[in-house]
Amino acid sequence: MKHLHFFLLFLFFTGGLSAQNAITVNARLIDSIHTLKIEQEIKFVNTEERELVSIYLNDWNNAFSNKTTALAKRFAEDYARRFHFAKEEERGHTNINSIKSSTESELKWDRPGNIADLVRITLDEPLQPGDSILLKLDYELKIPDDKFTRYGRDDLGNYKLRYWYMVPAPLENGWKLYSHKDLGLQYVKPYHIKINVDVPTEFYAASALNLERTQTRQGFKTIQFEGNERVDSEMYLTRSFIFESINAKANQVITNIEDEDIQFDLKNSLLERSVNFLNERLGAYPHQNIFITQEDYLNSPIYGLNQLPGFIRPFPDGFQYDLKLFKTITSNYLKNTIFINPREEKWVTDAIMVSLMMDYVDTYYPKMKLIGSLSKIIGLRWFHAADLEFNDQYQFLYMNMARLNLDQPLTTSQDSLVKFNKNIANAYKAGVGMKYLEKFLGDDSVKKSISEFYSEYKLKRVTDEDFVNLLQKNATKDISWFFNDYVDSNQKIDFKIKNIEKLDDSLKVTIQNLRKNDFPVSLYGINNNKVVYKTWVENVRDTLSVTIPKDSIQRLALNYNQEIPEFNQRNNYKGVTKLLDKPIQFRLLQDVEDPRYHQIFFMPEFEYNLYDGISIGPKLYNKTVLSKTFNFAISPKYGFTSETIVGSASVYNSHQFENKELYNIIYGIGGSRFSYGYGLFYEKFSPFLAFSFRNSYLRSNERQRLLIRNVNVSRDQNPVDPLIQPDYNVFNVRYSYSNPNFLKHLTANFDYQLSDKFSKVSITAEYRKLFTNNRQINLRFFSGAFLYNDSGSNDYFSFALDRPTDYLFDYNYYGRSQGSGLFSQQIIVAEGGFKSQLQPEFANEWLTTVNASTNIWKWIYAYGDVGIVKNRGDNGKFLFDSGVRVSLVQDYFEVFLPVYSSLGWEIGQPDYDQRIRFIVALDINTLIRLFTRRWY
Repeated sequence: MKHLHFFLLFLFFTGGLSAQNAITVNARLIDSIHTLKIEQEIKFVNTEERELVSIYLNDWNNAFSNKTTALAKRFAEDYARRFHFAKEEERGHTNINSIKSSTESELKWDRPGNIADLVRITLDEPLQPGDSILLKLDYELKIPDDKFTRYGRDDLGNYKLRYWYMVPAPLENGWKLYSHKDLGLQYVKPYHIKINVDVPTEFYAASALNLERTQTRQGFKTIQFEGNERVDSEMYLTRSFIFESINAKANQVITNIEDEDIQFDLKNSLLERSVNFLNERLGAYPHQNIFITQEDYLNSPIYGLNQLPGFIRPFPDGFQYDLKLFKTITSNYLKNTIFINPREEKWVTDAIMVSLMMDYVDTYYPKMKLIGSLSKIIGLRWFHAADLEFNDQYQFLYMNMARLNLDQPLTTSQDSLVKFNKNIANAYKAGVGMKYLEKFLGDDSVKKSISEFYSEYKLKRVTDEDFVNLLQKNATKDISWFFNDYVDSNQKIDFKIKNIEKLDDSLKVTIQNLRKNDFPVSLYGINNNKVVYKTWVENVRDTLSVTIPKDSIQRLALNYNQEIPEFNQRNNYKGVTKLLDKPIQFRLLQDVEDPRYHQIFFMPEFEYNLYDGISIGPKLYNKTVLSKTFNFAISPKYGFTSETIVGSASVYNSHQFENKELYNIIYGIGGSRFSYGYGLFYEKFSPFLAFSFRNSYLRSNERQRLLIRNVNVSRDQNPVDPLIQPDYNVFNVRYSYSNPNFLKHLTANFDYQLSDKFSKVSITAEYRKLFTNNRQINLRFFSGAFLYNDSGSNDYFSFALDRPTDYLFDYNYYGRSQGSGLFSQQIIVAEGGFKSQLQPEFANEWLTTVNASTNIWKWIYAYGDVGIVKNRGDNGKFLFDSGVRVSLVQDYFEVFLPVYSSLGWEIGQPDYDQRIRFIVALDINTLIRLFTRRWY
C-alpha cells in the first residue's frame, strides 16, 4: 500500500499536472526585520506551440520598492499621498540572491525595461513546446506596511500576505505581462502550490489552502499548506488567531469579517444560507476552504453600508453582516474558480456577482429600502430617496457616471478605468445589464446561462465571448445588442414618446430612439398610477410606430418600472387623457430624481461677505442628485447687514458628446446682486458659451476649455469717492489648459478682454512638481499687457501686483473693497500673485511676474516673487518679495508670512500682523471638489 501511495502521487505530479505549473515555497519569517526568506521551486510547462528562450515571473512584492513603479504612479494618479511620503522601511522590496536550473547552474535574469515587479529569466537552452523546466529561486521579501493596500504588515505585527511569492506570468498566445496596480486579482494560470512556512511559535497561519500539518520545534513551528488549481496567494500570519472556522455543508468558511456583535447562531445561519444560495445558483465550490477576510471586503465594499457610522442601525439585525458576507464569499467563489482575465474581462464576474446580490436581497429581504428604517422617519420619508428599493442603488450609481459623461465600456481594461468606474459603476452596470436581459426575455434563461457557465467552465480558462455565446444560446430572442451596444460601448439608452395618434379603439404610438442603437424598450399604459398595459418594443433604430389597445390608458410611459438603465427618463411620458404628461412636484431640499414628476426643489441657502453680512434665503432650482443637461437656479437672499435683497440666478443647458475630445458645450446666462461696499451694490449680468475638451484617456486629468462671455456690470455710485465708470461692459475670451496631478501639476490660460475703455491680453502658467525626495517646487508666470487703455489715471481696470480689483466679480472676496483690516488681507493668487503690498501696486501698461515656492518641512514653504511693473510715462520698476507659506491644504487653506521684500525686512515692522495674507475657501462646492477629485 505504501508503494501504491507513492506511485499514485508520482502519477499525479507527472501526468495530472503535466499542463499545469507547480510551485513549492519554503518560507521563513524573520519578524524582527519584517522579512520572509524564501527558497522556491517552480515547475514551468511550455503550453505554447513555439519554443521559449525566456520565462517571465510576476514579482509583485517589489512593486513597493520605489516611487517610480507602476503601483506608485497609480497611487499618485488617485491622489493617495501615503506611499510617496512613506518612510523607506515602510515600503517593501524583493532581494533576489539566485535563480538556478534543476542542474544548479545559475540562470541570467533581469527586470526588463526597469519594470520593478517583473523578472525575466533567460534560459540556457530553448524550452520546446510541451516540455517543462524546474526553476530554483532564492530571495528575501521585505513586507510592506499594510496602509498602502490593506495587505502587508499591520500595527499589531500581523502579516497579511497577498501576491508575495513569485509566480509565472500567464502564457497565452504570448506572454500576458501586467504590473501590480492595486486593482484586485493577479492574472495567472492556475497552478499546484505547496507552502512550508516557518514562523515563531506565537504566530498562527490561515489560508484558503488545505492545512496539511503543523510541526512545532524549538523557537518556531512549520506549517504546511497545499492546494491544486489555485490562482490566489492570500495568507495571514497573525499573533493571535483572529479567524473563525465555520462549517457550511461540504465547505469550511474561514473568516474574520467584522460581525457587528451578532450572535454566533445567527452568524452561522447567515453564512450557511449564503453558501447554500451560491450552491443552488452556481454549483458546488470545488475547494475545501472558502477564505474571506475583512480586507477583501474593505477593498470592495458595499458602498453606502460602509459609510454608515456604527451608532446608526437602519437595517434589521444581521442585514449588513449578511450582505458583507455574501458579497465577499461570492467574489471569492468566482475569482477562485472562473479563470477569466481579470484585467480585461472582469465584467463577466462583476455581472454574475452583482446580479446574484440583487437576487439574494430580493429573496431574503424583499422590499428592503435603500435607507432602511430611516425611510419611515417623518421628514426623511417625504424624499423620493426614501422610496428607493435597496437594489435601486446599482442603476443609480452607474447612472451617476453616465450623466457626467464619464462612463466607460465594460470591456475597458481595469487599469484604464477612472476610480469610480473601477470600484463601483462598471460592476453595477454589468449587474444591472443582467437584470435588463432578464426583464426583456421574461424567463429564467439568464439565470440558467449563469449556472451553466459556472458548471461548464469551472476551473477552466474561459473568455467573455464564451459567456456571451452561452447567453445568446439560451435566449429566446435576439440579444446581440447586449454585447455590441451595452457591454462593448458606452452608448447611452434614451427613448422618448414622439407622438400619440388616437384611433377608434387603439393608440398609435411613435417611439423615438435618441441615440441610434438597437436597445429594446418597454412601453406601459398607466391609469391612476397603475400599470394596465405593458409590451416590449424592439428594433427602434430611429423612430418606430406601434399600435396598442386604448383600454383605460390615461398616460403612456416608457421604462415605467425603470428596468432599463436609461440616461434620461424625464421625457418618457405622454398624456392620453391628461393635459400634462406628468404632474409638477415641489420638494424641500435636493432629492433623487423622480421621472414621474416635473420636480422643482427649494432649500435655504446662505452666503457671507463683510458688507451684506450673513445672507439667507430660499434657493429654487431643478438640479437633482444626478446631474442633468438643463438647469436653473433662482436664489434671492436677505442680507442682515445690508438689510436688503441680494442673490443670484442662472439658467444653462449643456450638450454632451460621447468619445470625443470636445465632450461638452454649455451655454446660458447668469446674474447676481451683492454689496461691494457698505451701502453700495453691484449687479452683474453675463451670457456665456463654453467649449470643454478632454483627453480620450479618461484617467488623464488633462482638460481644455474655451469660454466666451460678455460681462455687464452696474455699480452704485459712491458719494464719498465717486466712480469714474460705475457701469461697464467687458467682452471676454478665455482659453484654459489644465493637467493637475499629485506629482506634476500644470495649468495655463490665455485671456483677452475688450471694453469701450480698454483692451488687454494676459498669459498665466503654473507648474508644480513633487520630486522623489519629497522636495516640491511651485512656479507661476504671469504676463499681461494693454493693447489700448483709455481709462485715464483710474487703476480699476489695471493689472494688479498683489490683489486684483476683480472688476469682473469672478473671485470670492469676503471684503473686496477693504483697504485695511483682516478682510483686506485675503489674497487670491491671480495676476501678479505677490504677497506683500508694494508700490506701484498696479500697472496700466504691462506687468510681468514670476512666483516661486519650495517646501522647507512638510507643509511649510519658502516663497519668493519677482516682477516688473510698467506704467505709462514711467520706467519699468523691478520689485520682489519673499517669506514663509504655511499650506495646510494647498490652494484651499494657506497663510503667507512676509519676511523680506523691496521694502526691506518686513518681519520686524510694528504693523507686521497687517502684512500677513491668507487663502481660505469656504464655498461648499469648492470643498467638495477637494474630496472628490480622486474618484473622477
